[in-house]
Amino acid sequence: MTHPLLAAIEQRNSVNHFDAQHQLDDASIEALIGWAGRAPSAFNLQNWRFVAVRSAAGKQRLRELAWNQPKVSEAAVTFIVCGVLPCAESLGERLSPAVASGLMPSEMALSWQSSAARMYAEVPHSRRDEAVRSATFAASNLMLAGQALGLAASPMSGFDIAGVSCAFALGDEEIPVMLVTLGKAQANNWPQKPRRPVKEILELA
Repeated sequence: MTHPLLAAIEQRNSVNHFDAQHQLDDASIEALIGWAGRAPSAFNLQNWRFVAVRSAAGKQRLRELAWNQPKVSEAAVTFIVCGVLPCAESLGERLSPAVASGLMPSEMALSWQSSAARMYAEVPHSRRDEAVRSATFAASNLMLAGQALGLAASPMSGFDIAGVSCAFALGDEEIPVMLVTLGKAQANNWPQKPRRPVKEILELA
């Protein structure tokens, strides 16, 4: 019997046609973001933020900035998944629960903060890399959580980045990495498309 998580990966597909009548309540959206926020991130920075666009006006505004793709307004919610440029100063607060619970020594937390500050100062472009990487991990968790709850999703890179940042008042440190539409799929979507053989993408070293 296939493990449920592996089954979700196997069955996941990018959906273009959603049931426009289906809605998600606040509690469901918050639960999904709770699962998304369990994704890994460097130094446990958790440098992501999500804008859940679910009002008719918000969806229409976002759809116009996403090449007028219907799924943006037909899905129950379209998430703007933002990567946040990492700031080492925030690590004290982010790591404090681990220190308070006894999971991490306070000296280790301070060491992580120093390492992060040094790394991002020495390699400035790594801040953007880290933001995109963290947001992508979180988006993957979001889609798999939706799949586990009987929902369908589609990640989208086709949108006006500057326009979305302006229209939804994103901060200067926030990068809209992708959109994720999520809701109930209609019956006329493709299944998961065939993937390349493992032997073409794996090297054993």
